[in-house]
Amino acid sequence: MGKTEIRVGLLGFGTVGSAFASLLERQRSDIAARTGLEIFISQIAVRDITKERPNLDAKVTLTDEPHTVVTSSEVDVVVELIGGLDPSKDLIENALREGKPVITANKELLSKDGKNLFSIADRNEVDLLFEAAVAGGVPLIRVLRESLLGEPVEKVIGIVNGTTNYILSQMEEKGVPYDDALLEAQQLGYAESDPTADVTGQDAASKAAIIAMVAFGADICFDDVLFEGIEDITSSDMAFAQKAGATIKLLAMVTKSDDEIEARVYPAMLPNSHPLASVRDSFNAVFIEGKAVDNLMLFGRGAGGMPTASAVLGDVIDASLNLSKDTYRSVGKLEKVSLMHSDERKSSYYISVQVVDEPGVLADVASVFDGNRMSIESMEQEGMGREARLGFITHEAEENRLESTLTQLSDLSCVEKLGTIIRVLEA
Repeated sequence: MGKTEIRVGLLGFGTVGSAFASLLERQRSDIAARTGLEIFISQIAVRDITKERPNLDAKVTLTDEPHTVVTSSEVDVVVELIGGLDPSKDLIENALREGKPVITANKELLSKDGKNLFSIADRNEVDLLFEAAVAGGVPLIRVLRESLLGEPVEKVIGIVNGTTNYILSQMEEKGVPYDDALLEAQQLGYAESDPTADVTGQDAASKAAIIAMVAFGADICFDDVLFEGIEDITSSDMAFAQKAGATIKLLAMVTKSDDEIEARVYPAMLPNSHPLASVRDSFNAVFIEGKAVDNLMLFGRGAGGMPTASAVLGDVIDASLNLSKDTYRSVGKLEKVSLMHSDERKSSYYISVQVVDEPGVLADVASVFDGNRMSIESMEQEGMGREARLGFITHEAEENRLESTLTQLSDLSCVEKLGTIIRVLEA
């Protein structure tokens, strides 16, 4: 066995960084007993070195120059928890070129520059591990990279953003409007003061890209993922879903069909019988479909200091073990793939339309659906004084037919406003 003393350089000491340091200190003796490795933090890059940190080991060196941690001869493994693109990208690249394994939770960077970073890691024969980048404490990446390495995975569907799941859960369970549910999420610390990345689907889209890389070995980046958010979901939509025996969730969906890959994020109406329908609050869950293993589901805390720190620490132990054996684990070569064209995508849809409440309106609206070969499975009408809201669920149809239908509905004089459009999934 090679090196048994592993010195960690930590970049960033926020919520996750401090939780990681605490968890490592708590588990050090158990880790040593199980692995034969002494793993400890030797250096930490922080914003303010004058700030008192009473729970931190006095032997740890603090610096406000993260590049010195990366290049230090006193650091064997680098943990990047700064986030964002700058300076994280340069720091990770430099660490890998220094021959140091890197552990990161940086979903944004991996989704936009993952292929390049994986290539640098391979050229330098070191680990680049990222369990915490997707679904927090849920061990999705390890399952896909290791347990299901020989599995012909066909589909990965996930609730991978705890903020939006909390908001939608509150809207469903308490009947509160979107704005009120968002405010509550912010007050509880589930949502940032600027929640844009979460509620627009950007955060989940980054994770979808990473899932596609790992599950299918696909050369896919953030720009290849189509995403929609939850900002337009209303209490009326929630009520309609409940009457239909369904719930609304923001899903990351990655599928492989023949030689084509689809990676998307969108709000979906799930029947209550679907395993993901019962995932509430800020929890994450991922549903995996494979040809051999059939169906698997992983469930747990998708965010928070300690769950994320647990995933980071697991990666640190793996990287340390590999370092002690002078080996590493590659993501593998990411292959160029064909992306599914939008007009090839099929789904059932929930369509909400606000109309003038007068005779003949329903017939006019129905004729648009009929003209575009959009078969209606169910319909509900809700009176609103001189107006009414019509809610439709269609049978499966291509997206180009949906777009044509929406355009023609907008042109009807009786249509006041098009409401929410939500895809409907089967159990």
